[in-house]
Amino acid sequence: MRLLVAVVHDPERLDELLSGFIEIGITGATVLTSEGMGSVLSQDIPIFAGLQTLVSGSRPQNRLILSVISEDQVAPAVELLQDVSGDLDKPATGIAFTLPVDAVFGLAPQLGGEGSPI
Repeated sequence: MRLLVAVVHDPERLDELLSGFIEIGITGATVLTSEGMGSVLSQDIPIFAGLQTLVSGSRPQNRLILSVISEDQVAPAVELLQDVSGDLDKPATGIAFTLPVDAVFGLAPQLGGEGSPI
């Protein structure tokens, strides 16, 4: 199992992305509102106001998606993120990465839950 962490810069794409997740078998995710470091620094600390020009393409609020997925869902999930958000290598589109998950608690048993080591 993997933890998919994705920051989506365009909140208007969120519904399309989550619907696509369901289509590829990802049936659960947590979505949080987030804000990037450059945006926070440029607003709250005057000396960093020049950072606003560096983050001009970014949005003040992003969406952070967290989802525990199987290994075989990683490639389709990243492909979907690229299709919906745009090329993640370009500025102001988003970022995604996965982390290994050692154990899962609270997921349905068919998804590797019930505190089972993965």
